[in-house]
Amino acid sequence: MSLKVDMDLEKIGHIYLAAPLFTRGEIAFNLELYKYLTEEGYRVFLPQKECEKAKGEDIYKTCLRGLQSSAIVIAILDGADADSGTCWECGYAASRNIPIIAVRTDFRISGDTGGFNAMLYYSAEKVIVNDENVFEAIVRELKLLKIS
Repeated sequence: MSLKVDMDLEKIGHIYLAAPLFTRGEIAFNLELYKYLTEEGYRVFLPQKECEKAKGEDIYKTCLRGLQSSAIVIAILDGADADSGTCWECGYAASRNIPIIAVRTDFRISGDTGGFNAMLYYSAEKVIVNDENVFEAIVRELKLLKIS
């Protein structure tokens, strides 16, 4: 299948927030992080907002455009096994040399590397684990990576 993706020039340089979005808790966490980052002055592509009315292939195309035009991916990798969509988004970002900040707030230890699958852990530019002030830690890493 050949897919032509149009770039939305107004969104180049944004943060792509890759995260599970299938429970009320996940949705609330994502929205809270989105709000925090935007209040800090960052532009954020949040799939649950961008794809609110999209279905099927339109979800894929919208998220792909968001990934292609992102400056960085913040990936929430909680759970016994990270969300499959978030994993795909990380793999895509890694293949395009888009930096990834991997975030884990889940205290359970699973995976190959302290709660992470090794492929996700080692493809991340930065890793944040169980930081009590996770939102502040994310902004700190964004500043260190000079993402403004």
